[in-house]
Amino acid sequence: MKFINLLQKELKELINAQMIGSLVIVMVILMMIGNITKTAINDTIEEQNNPSFNISDRDETDFTKNLIETLRNSGAEITEFKTSGENYADILKNNDIKNLIILPEGFTENLQNNEIPKIITVSRMTSVSAMSNLSPTSSGAYAIQNLITQAVAENAGISPEKLEFIENPVELHENTVVADKSAVVSTESIVNKIMAQNMILPIVVFLLIMLTSQSLVSSISNEKIDKTLETLLSSPVSRTSIITAKMLSASIVALINAFVYMLGFSRFIDSSAMADIAGDTLSVDEAISQLGLSLSVSDYILVGIQLFLTIMICLSVSIMLGALANDTKSSQNVIMPIMFLAMIPYIISLVADINSLPTIVRIFVYAIPFTHTFSGIPNLMFGNDKIFIFGIIYQVVVFIVCMFFALRLFKSDKILTVSLNFGQKSKYRKKSLKNKD
Repeated sequence: MKFINLLQKELKELINAQMIGSLVIVMVILMMIGNITKTAINDTIEEQNNPSFNISDRDETDFTKNLIETLRNSGAEITEFKTSGENYADILKNNDIKNLIILPEGFTENLQNNEIPKIITVSRMTSVSAMSNLSPTSSGAYAIQNLITQAVAENAGISPEKLEFIENPVELHENTVVADKSAVVSTESIVNKIMAQNMILPIVVFLLIMLTSQSLVSSISNEKIDKTLETLLSSPVSRTSIITAKMLSASIVALINAFVYMLGFSRFIDSSAMADIAGDTLSVDEAISQLGLSLSVSDYILVGIQLFLTIMICLSVSIMLGALANDTKSSQNVIMPIMFLAMIPYIISLVADINSLPTIVRIFVYAIPFTHTFSGIPNLMFGNDKIFIFGIIYQVVVFIVCMFFALRLFKSDKILTVSLNFGQKSKYRKKSLKNKD
């Protein structure tokens, strides 16, 4: 009963209005960003399905006029402008447009003389956002290029069928092989789909490590600074129960955060409609299943076990680090080792395959216990079961070792006097020496 009361106390301290408010804000922000992204993507798709081009015909020949009319008859919305000069910034500003396709003077003459004509495209760049810089000028220039290709082919006596063969002389059949399985699909499509699905876990793991360590370090250091830790340790409750309650409450809060972040990021991925751009998502999903890259329920359970072990390792280390803090400022600094150890595998997992690294580097990276959680899903997908099982065993061993030292520290009086003081005496030790004098 005492343990339950202690656990309730720890949970009340961790689950407060600030935490609930931050989780609600995270959900709202992720859903808002997802909706904004979805709107931007839908607008882009709408522009591709219903193209509209701004064209300035400076050549003004029958050929260029027919060219523009052909584009208009194909379903494109064409707006023509009279322009001159090469001050393109002023041209866009004066006509209040963001992009323009210019057919320069001499365009038809160059084509008749078997010279390569020039098409000028102008696009206003207002940011580095991918969606905001998808200009229709490129697709418009490409459409004009296709029409000119057809016109040149007709003048040369090349039939449309022959022209199509020239432009597409081979039929590309892309196959992807994973272990002993293969599927008729491009590797790029598989990679894009899996990256979109699995980008959530590394972010969630990194955030969980930061949140878990920060919450427990702050709890220990604040109780130590406020002298409530001394009262708690002198109460008729075993120190094992105290540390267990603290770790259990912190892990419960961490799992709540994990659920909210996973839900938020999954909603973000769904609402952003990333798969819609890729094209036939059903065939990609079938190919992933055919290649054996889809995970089963048991696989996700194993990944969950690894995530839980990561949290427990983080908690056991945080107990020792929290005891080193003398004040609130130092409590922020003592979690730096955890942050760096989490950042290394996090960044590597985003840009490279850990198993493809040089042997020495791979051993160093896998020596970090958090790495096995970041690489858990890829290892299960590509049949690296031995590495995955080794990772779980290694994490269990690391947790036992860290927990052993955390218990030793917590059961001794050093929990009240130890500090990260860089050669300066702890204020607790100073006070103890002063009382003796």
